[in-house]
Amino acid sequence: MPRMNRKPGEKAKDFKGTLKKLIKYAGRYRIGIIAVMICAIASATFSIVSPKILGKATTKLAEGLMSKISGTGSIDFGYIGRILIIVLVLYGISSLFNLVQGFTMSTITQKLCYRLRREIVEKINRMPMKYFESRTYGEVLSRITNDVDTLGNGLNQSVTQLITSLTTMIGVVIMMLTISPLMTLITLLILPVSMIFISFIMKHSQKYFKTQQEYLGHINGQVEENYGGHLVVKAFGKEQDVIDEFKKTNNVLYNSAWKSQFLSGMMQPIMTFVGNLGYVGVAISGAFLAINGTITIGDIQAFITYVKNFTQPIAQIAQVTNMMQSMMAAAERVFEFLEEEEEDQITENPVPIENVKGVVDFEHVHFGYNPDNIIVNDFNAHVKAGQQVAIVGPTGAGKTTMVKLLMRFYDVNSGEIKLDGHNLKDYNRNELRNAFGMVLQDTWLFKGSIMENIRYGRLDATDEEVIAAAKSAHAHHFIKTLPGGYDFELNEEASNVSAGQRQLLTIARAILADNPVMILDEATSSVDTRTEHRIQRAMDNLMKGRTSFVIAHRLSTIKNADIILVMKDGDIIEQGSHEELMAKKGFYADLYNSQFDVVA
Repeated sequence: MPRMNRKPGEKAKDFKGTLKKLIKYAGRYRIGIIAVMICAIASATFSIVSPKILGKATTKLAEGLMSKISGTGSIDFGYIGRILIIVLVLYGISSLFNLVQGFTMSTITQKLCYRLRREIVEKINRMPMKYFESRTYGEVLSRITNDVDTLGNGLNQSVTQLITSLTTMIGVVIMMLTISPLMTLITLLILPVSMIFISFIMKHSQKYFKTQQEYLGHINGQVEENYGGHLVVKAFGKEQDVIDEFKKTNNVLYNSAWKSQFLSGMMQPIMTFVGNLGYVGVAISGAFLAINGTITIGDIQAFITYVKNFTQPIAQIAQVTNMMQSMMAAAERVFEFLEEEEEDQITENPVPIENVKGVVDFEHVHFGYNPDNIIVNDFNAHVKAGQQVAIVGPTGAGKTTMVKLLMRFYDVNSGEIKLDGHNLKDYNRNELRNAFGMVLQDTWLFKGSIMENIRYGRLDATDEEVIAAAKSAHAHHFIKTLPGGYDFELNEEASNVSAGQRQLLTIARAILADNPVMILDEATSSVDTRTEHRIQRAMDNLMKGRTSFVIAHRLSTIKNADIILVMKDGDIIEQGSHEELMAKKGFYADLYNSQFDVVA
């Protein structure tokens, strides 16, 4: 699979733009977010007021001790008790508001993540095939898992933390000013030092967070790819190559992850050091002011508490800023995916898909995956309803490409493909595909019972209709031999049944879907001759009364086709029945006879 080549250390393309998108996206939860903001501010406010009130108890205790020592009075425990109760109530109210905002924000975050995942899955079904053919599965899955999780965790913590920290900083400064403007000025001198450290760490950590998110996607892609093809890896002895490739990607992830985490982790010790400098300044100036009788002992105790409460939100804001870098990197990837080009759909007056007869016309079709490299040149063919059309030719001739064009996975560069006389572009793309049934070489079955897998062709089918489809596909006999019969559980890769049995199940599913046009792409290429004959009989039942396109390398399986289109280098070089083409003794005859040549 092609991999996306990204530059390590790449920064977010548009931090501000992504933030605006995120704010707009979260707009439907604005009432809850406003409630979170109010609760966060209230919680911080009650917590900020408490130290100064508690300082009064300290002052009263100190005065009582001095009076008791001098014999002029005693400690007023009643007053101190009332102060402690008030402080306890204030901290209790603060905790209650904190609990409410935490619960509300977690609910909003999970709803937003649920919505994002749902929209990503819905988006996948609207995206063109070319997107998935240029990326690994793991990279796409990383948007649903890693990126959404990172966004959710960051949003859940950063919003409340940011509001609480800013409120705490502003409130603490106000409370410190009411105690001592001089000590407040000394404390504020640590701000420039703090901002220098914060800006330095932010500048150097952002690029590592971005790289970390990207290479999580690369790691997912490699693990999914290598696990899915582990048999091939072992068969070719490529274990060491896979390990080496993984190590390269893992090293980039490791280096970016530890650098981002190390830099963000440095924030706390650095801010603790800066905070300790503030403590020293407060202790010296506070002692001097207390000796002069300007402030009380309780005020010094409260101020020291405020200094701690002042430096802590600075560190928290720094941590939140780093978290937001990672969150924005993830959000950018998610929004990039959601804004990817979609398949166009006709919403006004599309041709109805009901009662499709199956007349197909290819008129001067030209196509190239890259417009500068045309691989299908002037393709012309007329297929009547109910005809069986075989498309043959060497590898790379354009056979599967024609099927992709017929299904409108891609649109032609020029010319037209018509169904029942209407250009495919005049149909709604999704509805058009309901007219086609497909049986591919690579069978797709999901974890579930055989009954559920066949019913996937038509979800409202009864058990009797599912069994009838299985009988038509010659799958009923082997199903009954399995433990549980139609209730037999297939594993995730359906590896607990044989390749031929998997193919019969997909044919049964296609028979149940009952589409007017059928496409069979190399449906028998991976099975033995005996199983091939059984599948061929099932395919004959499947194609009865339907227009069908059969791509096959084993030319013996398409001798009874009404029309055989022989392709080479994107062009139809011969067409006709098997007998007509053999009589011409041209390219098809050589191709057919070469399959029976015996090399001495």
